[in-house]
Amino acid sequence: MRKDLREDIEKLKKEKKAVILAHNYQIPEIQDLADFVGDSFELAKISKSLEGRLIIFCGVRFMAETTKILSPEKKVLLPSDTAGCPLAEMVKEKDIIFLKEKYPDAWIVTYVNSSAGIKALSDVCCTSANAVKVVKNIPAQKVIFIPDKNLGWWVKKNVPQKEIILSEGYCYVHQGFSLQDLERVNALYPEAEILVHPEAPPSVLEKTNFVLSTSGMLKRARASLSNKFIIGTEEGLIYKLKKENPYKEFYSLGIPRICQDMKKITLEALLNSLENEVFEIHLKKEVISRAKRALERMFEYS
Repeated sequence: MRKDLREDIEKLKKEKKAVILAHNYQIPEIQDLADFVGDSFELAKISKSLEGRLIIFCGVRFMAETTKILSPEKKVLLPSDTAGCPLAEMVKEKDIIFLKEKYPDAWIVTYVNSSAGIKALSDVCCTSANAVKVVKNIPAQKVIFIPDKNLGWWVKKNVPQKEIILSEGYCYVHQGFSLQDLERVNALYPEAEILVHPEAPPSVLEKTNFVLSTSGMLKRARASLSNKFIIGTEEGLIYKLKKENPYKEFYSLGIPRICQDMKKITLEALLNSLENEVFEIHLKKEVISRAKRALERMFEYS
C-alpha cells in the first residue's frame, strides 16, 4: 500500500471521526484500512450501533443505502458513485407492485442486494446468511423471493413446507461458477473442503460440501481441521481467508471471479470521499421508514 495515501486517509479519518466499513470483496488495501470488514448482514448490524457522524461505506450502492436506512441521522458516503450492483437492478418497483397484486396473500421476501425503493415495497429483507431462517420464521405460507433465483432455489430446497415463487435475477459473478469448474479443481485437491456461496447455480450447490455466506466461510475455515479449501465466491474473500488462516491453503473454484463494481473503490476514491465528503447517499424519508421496517423484520425473524 502506498504509504502517503494510507497516512492521508488515516489522518482525515481521525480528524473527521469517520468510520470506514468495507465489504469482504473489497481490494486488500481497503480491507486493511477499514474499521470493520464483513458481509452485508454483519455490516448492517454494525451500522445500527455506530456513534460517529460520518460513515464511509466501501462496497456497492445498495449496501450504503442499507446503512443510511438503519442510521438516517448519519452522513453516509459511497466513495464511487458508479459502484452499483447488476443483480439489484434486475428487479424494478413496478415488478413488486405487479407481484403484490397477483399474489395478495404472499409475503415479499427481498434479498438485501436490492435498492432502497425495492426494500420499501417488501415485507421483509434477508441476506445470504439468514435467508433460510427468515423464510422459515415469517408468518406466511406463500413467499415471493426476489431478486436472486439461485439463493431462492437454495431457500426453496431448505424450506419445502412453504410455497416459494422465484424471480429470474442472478449475480453475474457467482453465476459464472460451473459444475465443470468444481469437478476440475476438486480433482486437483481432493482433500480440500468446498465452500460455495448460495448465489452460485444449483448444479454447483448440489455438489458442494458447504453452502455458506462469506461470513459463514470465514467461520468454517477457522473451525475446520482441514488445511485446504476450495472457495466459490468473489475473489476478494480469499485475501481475508488467507490473512486469518496463514497456515491454510485456499483455491478459487475455477478462475478467480471478480465483481467489477466492488473494485471501483480504490485508495484514491476513498481519500477523495473523505476530503470532499462525496458521494453522499440521499433517500426520501418515506422510503427510509418503509425500508427500515423490512430490515428490522429481518433481524426479528433471523
